[in-house]
Amino acid sequence: MNTQNLRLLMSRPAPIEPGRGRLRLGKYLVDNGSITLDQLIRALHMQLTLGAPIGEILVSEGWASPADIRDALAQQYHIREVDLTLEPPDEDLCHRMPHGFWLRHRVIPWKRENGTVLIATDRPDRFEAVRMALGDTYADVRPILASGAQIEASIADRFTMAMAKAAGARVASRYSCRTWQSGNRAVLPAILFLLAVALIFAPVTVLAALSIMAIATLIMFASLKLAALAAFLFHPRHAIASKEKPLTGRPPARRPKISVLVPLFREKEIAGALIRRLERLTYPKTLLDVILVLEEHDEVTRQTLAQTRLPAWMRVIRVPAHEGLTTKPRAMNYALDFCRGDIIGVWDAEDAPAPDQLEAVAARFADAPEDVVCFQGVLDYYNPRTNWLARCFTIEYASWFRVVLPGIARLGLVIPLGGTTLFFRRDKLEELGGWDAHNVTEDADLGVRLCRAGYRTELIDTVTFEEANCRPWPWIKQRSRWLKGFMVTYLVHMQSPRRLLSDLGLTRFLGLQAFFIGTLCQFLLAPVLWSFWLVLLGWFHPVHTLVSTSTATVIAGLFICAELLVFAIGITSVAAPERRFLLRWVPTMPLYFPLAAIAAYKALYELVFRPYYWDKTQHGHAPSELGTD
Repeated sequence: MNTQNLRLLMSRPAPIEPGRGRLRLGKYLVDNGSITLDQLIRALHMQLTLGAPIGEILVSEGWASPADIRDALAQQYHIREVDLTLEPPDEDLCHRMPHGFWLRHRVIPWKRENGTVLIATDRPDRFEAVRMALGDTYADVRPILASGAQIEASIADRFTMAMAKAAGARVASRYSCRTWQSGNRAVLPAILFLLAVALIFAPVTVLAALSIMAIATLIMFASLKLAALAAFLFHPRHAIASKEKPLTGRPPARRPKISVLVPLFREKEIAGALIRRLERLTYPKTLLDVILVLEEHDEVTRQTLAQTRLPAWMRVIRVPAHEGLTTKPRAMNYALDFCRGDIIGVWDAEDAPAPDQLEAVAARFADAPEDVVCFQGVLDYYNPRTNWLARCFTIEYASWFRVVLPGIARLGLVIPLGGTTLFFRRDKLEELGGWDAHNVTEDADLGVRLCRAGYRTELIDTVTFEEANCRPWPWIKQRSRWLKGFMVTYLVHMQSPRRLLSDLGLTRFLGLQAFFIGTLCQFLLAPVLWSFWLVLLGWFHPVHTLVSTSTATVIAGLFICAELLVFAIGITSVAAPERRFLLRWVPTMPLYFPLAAIAAYKALYELVFRPYYWDKTQHGHAPSELGTD
């Protein structure tokens, strides 16, 4: 449709057919002086490709305010507008249907007048669908107009306890750690106590046994990494893609609306920088729904955001407190019902996604078969030059997200998801129950559940930059939370090994064992592994009591080979020109991993005494913009 035709259409009398309501709305806005004719024409051009409501396009582009749109809608549909903060909805009418119904349709019953129930909506063009969905819930219904923000706030206010409780229990109990009993958790302290006693009375035997365990898990984890490295180097990249439907890389004909959850907690330093970064996104803003998720009692972030002007495509959802549980997955579960998109994404507070990231996500989902329900992006750091710790952290992340994880994906194994730059088909995410609100590494757990349900995760070539934790104690706190979550995830899914084997199949089952056992034991048993340097130096080692000196030397050689494998993966991961300055720091990685051993023992302690405690990582201590590190 060219500009001349649009101008001719605008000059005609306003039609009354529902299918032409968009032009009528535009005419009201032009007549009211809310927008110019040129702005309307540009919005209509955008609508031809985006398929979004004209009002949402005008608001997202900053050409009209939400109040302008509501005034025009009230005139167009001849309905009155109400302020739900001044005249709240009727409590009894609201509870005739569950909160999920009202949120799905973005409506809420307001009052009963002369036997008619007035339903508040911000989309009167969709009211007939609401009427049909309500059935005979009310004898007669009629629409009134209210802002979408007020409707959602009213739903949250009237269903506070139900929604807060549901957020903590979306995942089926057999897949959640919330059902753990204190008696079950007491088993681990008993085992540790017996181990300590055995060390006192039979130290050589215990150390020898631990050495065997360390060697076995080292071989297990090294084999997984070696297979991943080989798959990365020698398998074609398209091996991750679907064979049934080749990837075109082209954007879909009709782009989907994408909701992205950004959990925030005590983020005084990061909130402003986050908004600046997200404003760089090139995805059509009318199809973008960014939700900043805050805890109800988080006054620090609330006050920070209150002083910040948010764009129209960004909004705040406050999560009510319930039973003292304050975790990222619970907050995301609560906010999930408020999402408006067909694709759900997750970013962290310190993230700086690539500007074209969402275009890539939309294109890949359009190409992907139905069983691919999640895409995991690449995570990198924008401050690797801050200090040595930041450099090593960057090398470690590059090794994982640029080599090992793609290799695991090409092998078809279970992909333990990262906590950010994740994108899901909304219907499948809801089918899986969202996130386990009690698991402090909800991402890894969801990756396992996703695979158990018969779905797949694929990697996507788009990068999100984060802030590398560059101080030792915050690094240990963050890593201990991750390792505690790995422990919890493994124990939950291994409650029924036979069922897990049936769900995953033998290859994936063994891959999961290698990943979780290998990851945890390489840190928990790190001191035992380091002791093999004694063998190379010709000193006594407890393993000598079980095997010959030559065998012990071979075992020590295996330890060196494992270190060389880590070195090779590190070199491969930072070989690209933009990361090549990190090459000289790869040999220092053995000095970096002892911090993870400390974190592992902290995680083990918390697994017993504070399994649901979320050890917050504080950000904002490094240069925040790309290119300034």
